[in-house]
Amino acid sequence: MTDAIGFPLFLTLWNRRQKQKTLRVHLRIARWLAARWDAGDRRMLLMAFRSCGKSTITGLFAAWLLWRNPALRILVMAADGALAAKMVRNTKRIIERHPLTQQLRPDKPDQWAADRFTVRRKAEWRDPSMLAFGIGANITGSRADVIICDDVEVPNTSDSREKRENLRERLAELAFVLVTGGAQLYVGTPHTAETIYSDDYLSGYKALRVPLVGKGGVIACPERYSITDVEALKRTSGPRKFAAQMMLQAQPIEDGRLQVSALQWYADEIVYTEANGQPNLHVAGRRMLACSAWWDPAFGHGGDGSVVAVVYTDGAGEYWLHKLVYLKTSAGMQEDEATQQCRAIAALCRQYHVPSVTIEINGIGRFLPAILRREVAGRVAVVEASSRKAKDIRILEGFDAVLAAKALHVHESIRQTPFPDEMRDWKPQQSGKHDDGLDAVAGALLQAPVRVGASPKGVRPRSWHGHGMHTAKTNFNVME
Repeated sequence: MTDAIGFPLFLTLWNRRQKQKTLRVHLRIARWLAARWDAGDRRMLLMAFRSCGKSTITGLFAAWLLWRNPALRILVMAADGALAAKMVRNTKRIIERHPLTQQLRPDKPDQWAADRFTVRRKAEWRDPSMLAFGIGANITGSRADVIICDDVEVPNTSDSREKRENLRERLAELAFVLVTGGAQLYVGTPHTAETIYSDDYLSGYKALRVPLVGKGGVIACPERYSITDVEALKRTSGPRKFAAQMMLQAQPIEDGRLQVSALQWYADEIVYTEANGQPNLHVAGRRMLACSAWWDPAFGHGGDGSVVAVVYTDGAGEYWLHKLVYLKTSAGMQEDEATQQCRAIAALCRQYHVPSVTIEINGIGRFLPAILRREVAGRVAVVEASSRKAKDIRILEGFDAVLAAKALHVHESIRQTPFPDEMRDWKPQQSGKHDDGLDAVAGALLQAPVRVGASPKGVRPRSWHGHGMHTAKTNFNVME
């Protein structure tokens, strides 16, 4: 009977039990998985656009395999243990509820854990029927008939050369876990130009690639995405991320560029008012709903510059880079360099009604939050952030979508800073380049904005807000 019911029917029966329709893209994937398995192919690669449901389908595939052969041992590897355990839990839930598999549930509760379980089987194996591991876990001593690598390539495992090399080393160890004649299935989307999903790395693997938009503009999942939805997704995600995650086209970082021509320049100053105790901030006639400020600190002469960026967000989701300050200090002053910079930023926050400042604390920035909190005297939230991504990737991610959508407005005063030249001259992976302003703006664009007028957690209401109409002047006395 198990041979008579293929995986597409197994999937359809599950969806009927869940009172859900079976999407065409899911049937396509199910037919391909079943055909490859029945043909004896044991090296497979499934690439499909983000949010396609490929991990869910793979979990169902694992349940189908165990229904056909309860003696199988399936190992799930993912970027971290929690992600791997999610697939195991999903498969466990399917076995409990699918009309064909309920008899596989064991009698002993200790064989039915969240990250591992053993179905009712005749074989006496030390390894469970299904087991979850993160890519960094110690898998020595494990044995598996099937290894599923589900999203092992993510930014945290591939956004630097060192991480990519480490990922490949960890994946190479799977050869000592997989039994002779065992199967290996990779499931994911590319996150780097040097992706593991290339033909070079997975040589000899049978592959199915399902981009969101196929040949002739055919949408792979019309039940969920219209042409309008696809265009909106392109705008919000940016061309590079859309190409990689939705079209499965790996994006070489060295091809990244920043176009100054995409900037929308404006000369208007901010207009701040309060009515009935509610603050309102407008720029160029548009009401600003939120504000982000990012400080990338540095000290001394030469090397990196110390830069703070202030970005507002309007109701249409467009960004307004209103102030970009390259901080400089004066020798011979009574205050030390750190205090001078923190005092300048406190003044900046007062002048531009900034509710929160995020400090990048990598390196020298670790002791600055305490000094800045002293200077703002509890009127502004000070948030600490540690950047884990490579700077080039962070800059591309910050600018890609907003530049493509022409949604980045920049104040005319910023023409007089190094920022425009940094954009024109910027090339990824080029040593010695000047990109401190780009990094600060990218940080402000990427962080979660704080609503204008809000009192962030732990910060008392800002008594320095004036009442009535107030037009802020932008001749701030910090050297730019």
